[in-house]
Amino acid sequence: MVKKISLILAMALLFPVSPGIAGEAVLDSGNTAWMIVATALVMVMTPAGLALFYGGMSRYKNLLNTVAMTFVSYCLGSVIWVMWGYTMAFGTDVGGIIGGLDHLFLNGIGVNDLSGTIPTFVFVLFQMTFAGITVALVLGAIVDRMKFSAWIVFAVLWLTFIYAPICHWAWGGGWMARMGALDFAGGNVVHINAGVAGLVLCLLLGKRKGYGREAMFPSSIALTALGAALLWFGWFGFNAGSQLAADGISASAFLVTNTSAAMGALSWMFAEWIFSKKPTLLGLASGIVAGLVSITPAAGFVNLFGSIVIGCVAGVLGYYCVSVLKHKMGYDDSLDAFGVHGMCGLWGALATGLLADPSINALGTGLFFGNPRQLWIQILSILGTASYTCVGTLGVAWVTKMITGGLRVEEEEEIKGLDSSIHGERAFEIEG
Repeated sequence: MVKKISLILAMALLFPVSPGIAGEAVLDSGNTAWMIVATALVMVMTPAGLALFYGGMSRYKNLLNTVAMTFVSYCLGSVIWVMWGYTMAFGTDVGGIIGGLDHLFLNGIGVNDLSGTIPTFVFVLFQMTFAGITVALVLGAIVDRMKFSAWIVFAVLWLTFIYAPICHWAWGGGWMARMGALDFAGGNVVHINAGVAGLVLCLLLGKRKGYGREAMFPSSIALTALGAALLWFGWFGFNAGSQLAADGISASAFLVTNTSAAMGALSWMFAEWIFSKKPTLLGLASGIVAGLVSITPAAGFVNLFGSIVIGCVAGVLGYYCVSVLKHKMGYDDSLDAFGVHGMCGLWGALATGLLADPSINALGTGLFFGNPRQLWIQILSILGTASYTCVGTLGVAWVTKMITGGLRVEEEEEIKGLDSSIHGERAFEIEG
């Protein structure tokens, strides 16, 4: 017995505290495997899901141009993120506004470095997929009429000066995070940001030729529906992956994401059925996305009942913005980037302040669970995001115009179609 006690004391002296007990980060292979999968799921959302969703809603003569703009958005996001975007978003905080340049070109990050319990390289890639899809969402407001060259310049500048700072505010230790704003997977960073930018850009470009006077039919609603299904699939990585761990909160985020998407589809369908007399497949697909957008900021904070409420309101709100508000206001948001992403993202951010359940996540307590201050914080975060995005996008668009000589294609190119006039290709062979 004495020998056993002596051995234990000797081991305690030689190894006083294990790395795990000391709080040193230790790689978790389960979390790492999940985050690699989640990253791949989010990657699928842009060049596959969003490209098909937006491409199918575009007119047949602009389908390939829409897909090409989506592809190039993701490619630009991928390169910019690892060169300077990541460090601007997640580098050492500078005044709560922007990250420092200590990780320029991922400098100082090695293969064994960890962010929490996963490799930092995996975290970098996961966040990169968010940057890629956010800028791609903006183009939904301006398809059919923006120069491809202007879009490339705009995307580079917008990712650098708009997306990266707002990402830092919410997720990189900036003022929004310090204030206690809740944005689990991108209500402010992704959807309000992209939606407001899309509205600003479509107002600057003006309406499409013939808008309001001639029918502008989608090229393929079947492609849009397939795109919505891929977005739904990828969104599980988008939301559940934002926990950065394979745990109960991640599982809850997975559950409420699916529920909100389904409720969004159903509520949009019934609203359309009641007011337009026909339940369309395009409405169902749009309702899915509206439900997904709205649950994004709340996914890690709300319970099942909260997700049902969020999805139900999202479908009706999305339908109203697309079918009524846009026409009353008179703006030409081609594929409803503002109506679906901007407005439903706003609703999701507010709903988080109302419905955040501390039994799901101790980091969030909403108004209906005894914390009215959280709703006010959410409102401030929305105002901060929308204001900066609005002014910043105006500046980025002005610089883009100076560099490229204009934002909009020539009238002849627009009439002919951008697939042919810009890319020299056709999506469909049309007889006759």
